[in-house]
Amino acid sequence: MRNIFSLNGLLWIAQGFLALFFIGASGAPKLLLPADALPLPIPLSQQFVWFIGTCEVLGGLGLILPGLTRIQPRLTPLAGASLFVLTLCAATYQLMAGQPSNAVFAIVIGLIALSVAYARWAVVPLGRTQRDGLTSRRSMA
Repeated sequence: MRNIFSLNGLLWIAQGFLALFFIGASGAPKLLLPADALPLPIPLSQQFVWFIGTCEVLGGLGLILPGLTRIQPRLTPLAGASLFVLTLCAATYQLMAGQPSNAVFAIVIGLIALSVAYARWAVVPLGRTQRDGLTSRRSMA
C-alpha cells in the first residue's frame, strides 16, 4: 500500500484540490452561466468569460489526466504554471475591483498551483518511480 503522506501523495491531494476548484467552482460557472449572472465586480464580455472558464477547466484537467493516463505527463507542470499565471491575472482584476481579500485568495491558490508545477517538474515528476531512478543509475554505471 502506498503512503499518501509521501510527497507524491501530498502532490496528488493538492492536484485533486486544485482540479476540483478550477473545474467545478471556478471554470464551470463561467462556461454554464451568463456573464451577467456571475458576481463579477467589473463587467467582462461573455466571450472573454468563456475563454477564462475554458482555460480554467483545461488547466484543471491538465493537473489530473496526464498522471492518471500516463500520456504526456510533462503537461502537468505546464498546467500548474499556466494556472499560476491565470491566478495572477485574477488577483490583478480583483485588486482593480477593490477586492483585496479575493486577490489574496487568488494568489494563495496560484502559489499552490506553482508549487505543484515545480514539484512535478523537478522534485517528483510524474511517470518516474523509485525503481526507474535506480534503473537509470545502474545503466549509467
